[in-house]
Amino acid sequence: MKRAEIEEIVKNFLIEEIEVEESAIKPEALLKDDLGIDSLDFVDIVVIVERHFGFKIKAEEMAEIQNLSQFCDYIESKVNE
Repeated sequence: MKRAEIEEIVKNFLIEEIEVEESAIKPEALLKDDLGIDSLDFVDIVVIVERHFGFKIKAEEMAEIQNLSQFCDYIESKVNE
């Protein structure tokens, strides 16, 4: 899967399912501080990622991820293994 496809899927589910403002979605946006994603949102994101990309997010792997670009890097690495 190409990076652009991953970014588009992530953008769409952030807007539609997590209710993030589209204007806030930028590669450098911090997941918690800029996008307002809290622990309950992360639970939803785990389910959404599994549904869209076919793998489970591991909490220990997410610990280092701070911004949207890193999140997309993580998904890309898992999808293209």
